Amino acid sequence: MTDTAWPTSTDVLVVGAGPAGASAAAWSARLGMDVVLADAAVFPRDKTCGDGLTPRAIAELNRLGLENWILGHGTNKGLRAAGFGQELLLPWPGGSLPDYGSAVPRTELDDKIRQVALDSGAVPVEGARAVSAERDANGKVTAVVFQMGKSKALHTILCDRLIIADGVRSPLGRVLGRTWHRDTAYGVAGRSYVKSGRSDDPWIASHLELRGEQGELLSGYGWIFPLFDGEVNLGVGTLATSKRPANVQIRPLMEFYAGLRRQEWDLGAELRMPTSALLPMGGAVSGVAGPNWMLIGDAAGCVNPLNGEGIDYGLETGRLAAQMLTQYRYVDHAWPALLTHHYGEAFSIARRLAGLITVPRLLPAAGPVGMRSHRLMTIALRVMGNLITEEDRDTTARLWRWAGRMSVRLDERPPFREA
Repeated sequence: MTDTAWPTSTDVLVVGAGPAGASAAAWSARLGMDVVLADAAVFPRDKTCGDGLTPRAIAELNRLGLENWILGHGTNKGLRAAGFGQELLLPWPGGSLPDYGSAVPRTELDDKIRQVALDSGAVPVEGARAVSAERDANGKVTAVVFQMGKSKALHTILCDRLIIADGVRSPLGRVLGRTWHRDTAYGVAGRSYVKSGRSDDPWIASHLELRGEQGELLSGYGWIFPLFDGEVNLGVGTLATSKRPANVQIRPLMEFYAGLRRQEWDLGAELRMPTSALLPMGGAVSGVAGPNWMLIGDAAGCVNPLNGEGIDYGLETGRLAAQMLTQYRYVDHAWPALLTHHYGEAFSIARRLAGLITVPRLLPAAGPVGMRSHRLMTIALRVMGNLITEEDRDTTARLWRWAGRMSVRLDERPPFREA
């Protein structure tokens, strides 16, 4: 798009074209709104991620019309969990969600979801870095100023409503007052791509006994997710809090982990495209909305504290944000309330459990006990993956929701606090 063709105004401006932003743009356009979808990158582009798609993410991709596309990339049956001398095959639970998962590199996945948004009517703006926002006396955003491409020319787009989906660091969110609170658990993770003779394995693998080069047990896990294209996504992630930071070097740890798994997974020698990132988790942010703007996905801290999954929440919050814009004139209180309703209880208890995992003596004691019980780990897979919806009424679902309610009552900083 040339500078003369850059849009100057729109009903809905979406900043960030990852899964959350593209979902928001697609659903907003489908609901009849004029939409501009802007991103600092030029697509396709890479993003640090494990690339795993849980059944919760699959459900949202199916809503967008991508079911056949996903099936064409290969599917997995569930999780191969290993550690503490045990290995368990844990199928996806199904229920109100699909009974299969998948894994697609973000370079390809994000480009495809973005194309769905464009096919739905959204207008793209690439190479546009949001640098500031213009607001009226009531705090309503009236325009966003972008720095365009290599020229760094400034371009302003007027908007009636603004959806911010600019990732874990959320530079535009910070301009508007978004704050990440690190007193609750957050993630430190890295990923790479590796050739593998088992890239078509029907199970994703998580090694729950992640150890460093000195044999120390770390509060995280290693993963290998088959991509059905001759490679696997291999990575490591650890949990941390401000009181107990993660004192690990991610890339050396990833190399060490790959060495331990090389023979088992017939891995190549090179870890291709290694990257790492910090992950705010469990709604541990404040300032997620204003009169006519809202943060979604990673920008709103919508990342599962127990497994680092964020694609599903990005897709969901994109859809929910679009729906809210058709129902509310002002969203400064409605959006935090909706996020709290959908995710607050699950995120609160998950944050609490994740914080416990960072306690040095807990994991060595609890890990071996849990891995000896297939039934217990089946339940753990479901709750750790937040594979429970409001439609589920079984015992596990009821107990998880009850635990979440109790956890919220004890929270000094509830998820998605407004300020």
